[in-house]
Amino acid sequence: MRVERTFPREIGFIQSAVNYSEGCRSDIIEGIVRASEGIPEVVIADYSADVDHNRMVVTYLGLPDGVAKAILAGARAAVERIDLRRHIGVHPRLGAVDVIPLTPIADFPMETCISLAEDIGSQLAEELNLPVFFYERNARRNRPQSLPEIRAEVLRSLERNEPLHPDRGPSFAHPTAGCTVLGAREPLVAWNVTLKTNDLTVAKRIAKEIRRNRDTIPELEGVRSLGMQLTSKSLTQVSMNLTRPERNSMPWIFRYLQERANRLGVEVGESEIIGLIPLSCLKGESPSQIAWTKFSERQIIDNWIR
Repeated sequence: MRVERTFPREIGFIQSAVNYSEGCRSDIIEGIVRASEGIPEVVIADYSADVDHNRMVVTYLGLPDGVAKAILAGARAAVERIDLRRHIGVHPRLGAVDVIPLTPIADFPMETCISLAEDIGSQLAEELNLPVFFYERNARRNRPQSLPEIRAEVLRSLERNEPLHPDRGPSFAHPTAGCTVLGAREPLVAWNVTLKTNDLTVAKRIAKEIRRNRDTIPELEGVRSLGMQLTSKSLTQVSMNLTRPERNSMPWIFRYLQERANRLGVEVGESEIIGLIPLSCLKGESPSQIAWTKFSERQIIDNWIR
């Protein structure tokens, strides 16, 4: 399915791949998507949900006013429908509206994304009573900047029943919707590769090797990785975030994963791309070279630019 509109490069636009903690119940998934549809100047470029992660990602593209309205509409629907006290999933999370990134695309200014994140954070705190933690380009001085660091710090406070110290909102988690992490950041690629085994130790071993080598192997620079169990499919998965996609080659990383898995007597399955990627990540190779079997033109960010 091709894109239905494009944005001029000289103006650019914002991409926001919002992570919601629901991937099982179709009525809730559809309710969140419906709530944020039909807003002028914004389009839902892609959305996907996963049962094992129990997580959904909705990718909004548009200009500031429309993106803010879509995010807030989706957040209202998610807070109304999701109860984290009954949430089970392999993906780590802090909230019903778990992560809200704002990424400038083409010639759109980062400074506008940073300012918009501040405004959205204030509205989420005031209207929905959510503790909001700013990350990446909105992170406060002497505070954690990356999502993994913030998540670890907040989880420690929650486990010890200590007051939280959010950048906006109350010092306690919302009873059913938890907390939200929000901020402007550079492009990121979310990519999962399945392994044809239900032995989680294999996925964890490969993910750990990626983390260990990302500072010494240039092709792995900025790659975050976790090994996860996909119980519904009797498979496992290496789940990755490419935080420096301009420097990463997805075909190279895929072959690296294949080699490591084969050494452990395991075959690699298919790739799953969450949200959108720059075409440059494929380095001129076809989607089949990373076993991207559900490839869609809509998931190439370049196709939305004219």
